[in-house]
Amino acid sequence: MTCTTGTVCPHCGWPDGGEPFQVLSRHATATGRTEWTRCGCGSLQVRVVDGCGLRVVSRSRPPSGSAPAQSGTANR
Repeated sequence: MTCTTGTVCPHCGWPDGGEPFQVLSRHATATGRTEWTRCGCGSLQVRVVDGCGLRVVSRSRPPSGSAPAQSGTANR
């Protein structure tokens, strides 16, 4: 997994703040919560939600055989 500071998934172009993901687990922290989610393209993501908002701090590649990354914005 790699750290990310972008605002869209580098694999499918979907906005990180969008809703095409499945929440796999949610854990309370001292400053907010950590969520393990799956993007619509299948990429596993670790999201931190706190007073600064939501940010994806780590993500994997989509599973093998999934659709290739799209350039620009998502066409979903």
